[in-house]
Amino acid sequence: MNPPENLTLILNRIINASPEKLYCCWTEIELMKIWFCPKPWRVTKGKIDVRTGGASDITMEGPNGEVHENPGIYLEVIPNKKIVFTDAYTSAWEPSAKPFMTGIITFEDLGNGKTHYTATVKHWTKEDYDQHIAMGFHEGWGKATDQLEALAATL
Repeated sequence: MNPPENLTLILNRIINASPEKLYCCWTEIELMKIWFCPKPWRVTKGKIDVRTGGASDITMEGPNGEVHENPGIYLEVIPNKKIVFTDAYTSAWEPSAKPFMTGIITFEDLGNGKTHYTATVKHWTKEDYDQHIAMGFHEGWGKATDQLEALAATL
């Protein structure tokens, strides 16, 4: 069952980078460590197997010692076009203790080195949706997307 639309958060951007460069930033862990979380947060551990059914395990740490682990699975991967991931499962399709979200990242080629980048995040419950807003979804994902664009410009 899909969560209702009111439990969905969306970030849309036109980014000055090709879909190929943005996809590369999403699929190479050393690049993800540079942009994936808004500074002063940082990725301290990361392992990704970017393919449909592949696992990911990314740990982010905050400036005050906060630690946020993000194990999950890639549900759909279409190179340079779409990445769908969720924390509802961990490695080998094992259900997680507490699913929080499913993320859908799309890269629409606009030509001339520009991409319509959309990050859609679907939540399981109203509480999860409200928590993500309280955590600063738009600000945090916005800053991370700024960092993504800046990194892609260097590739």
